[in-house]
Amino acid sequence: MSIDEGNGTRQPDTRVAMRDRMTMFQSSFSRFIATGGIIGIGAGLAAILASQDVDGWIIGLVVSALSVVLAAIVWSARG
Repeated sequence: MSIDEGNGTRQPDTRVAMRDRMTMFQSSFSRFIATGGIIGIGAGLAAILASQDVDGWIIGLVVSALSVVLAAIVWSARG
């Protein structure tokens, strides 16, 4: 039963509306946590590269490119 159909009392089914809100919250929360993980991965990669005496501009380039790719994957995921 969709929110448009109602529940026979001419009122929307509040369980469906609540489930939609929870799904939206869970999706947003998951993306927020994943974005934090991307930052952590980038920081870890930068630390590893810096410990290997890699030039700073290469570190910046690699971490930036990795961040863009991972963020595109996270934010394009449906659901």
